[in-house]
Amino acid sequence: MVSPASPVLRIDRITRQFAPNIPPAVSAVSLDLPLGELLAMLGPSGCGKTTLLRLIAGFETPQSGTIEIAGQTVAGSGKWLPPERRSVGMVFQDYALFPHLTVYQNVAFGLQKHQKPAELVKQRVQESIALVGLEGMEQRYPHQLSGGQQQRVALARALAPYPSLVLLDEPLSNLDIQVRLRLRQELRDILKSAGTTAIFVTHDQEEALSIADRVAVMRQGHLEQIGTPEELYREPTSRFVAEFVTQANFLPAQRHADSWKTAIGSIPLTQTIAADSSDITTLERSILMIRQEDVQIQPHPQGEWIIRDRQFLGREYRYSLQNAIGETLVVRTAADRPLAVGSSVMAEVNSGLLRVFSEK
Repeated sequence: MVSPASPVLRIDRITRQFAPNIPPAVSAVSLDLPLGELLAMLGPSGCGKTTLLRLIAGFETPQSGTIEIAGQTVAGSGKWLPPERRSVGMVFQDYALFPHLTVYQNVAFGLQKHQKPAELVKQRVQESIALVGLEGMEQRYPHQLSGGQQQRVALARALAPYPSLVLLDEPLSNLDIQVRLRLRQELRDILKSAGTTAIFVTHDQEEALSIADRVAVMRQGHLEQIGTPEELYREPTSRFVAEFVTQANFLPAQRHADSWKTAIGSIPLTQTIAADSSDITTLERSILMIRQEDVQIQPHPQGEWIIRDRQFLGREYRYSLQNAIGETLVVRTAADRPLAVGSSVMAEVNSGLLRVFSEK
């Protein structure tokens, strides 16, 4: 039993390298996961997030470092526990349901492996099916279910044995966009209702920010930054995180006295902060991060920016702008009145503190 003060998962400098002549897939990653937290592992393809998930599950063996689950060392320090002894539930990208078994039988499968009494198995299967909202479908087979329903069966099967930790590998990626959007909130609600501690892997930043309590961004096997969705979006500590999570604009900036000279005008130094907390007054050149929603545009015949493209996104427009020297700017505005492609506009920053990255 894990006390509320103890982390359910503790990873200490875990490393996995598949061949000596290539960089490690996971390199010296450390993190703690508190009881009841939902953590998203976010990053591009090949960044190591799925390998880290497989190390936690026991499908891969680390070269160094340790993994503890519910206070027990499951890998490292001369110990190794196979997946079935780690108290971990797994939800795979392709659901991995048994096609010849009913919904009831699929959910019961994990409990039967633990040799539970029949009455307890029946009770827990019914509870798990009810938790994911599939009452009345117990006797259906996977091919008789929609993709979203199959995903819920896989989740019920993972939750049924009361695991200490649930791992989900790209759980929504095989669903169409409308089902995926609906299931985001349902997935979070189900996991929170069950009081489950969980990690889910995704490459979709919007999905990670909307579901998770915290997000861990990975890059080339390293843990680049971990924090709440708000922290990552508002306070990225590296340009990689800023680009991957916020999809912001990055403009060259040159310091002149007490301001930055940029393509969008002069920005006072007092309106900026260094992403790495260094002294911005020591920088002569930098890269200024401006979020798409933090720019205001107005039609003007002498405007320095030309609208090259406009996309209607429902509640907002996204404009792609370009100036005379080829610099680009992406802006999101409310969908109240569209501005014509090819028209000239003035652009100005309408936010408070902006983040600055050292020019490299």
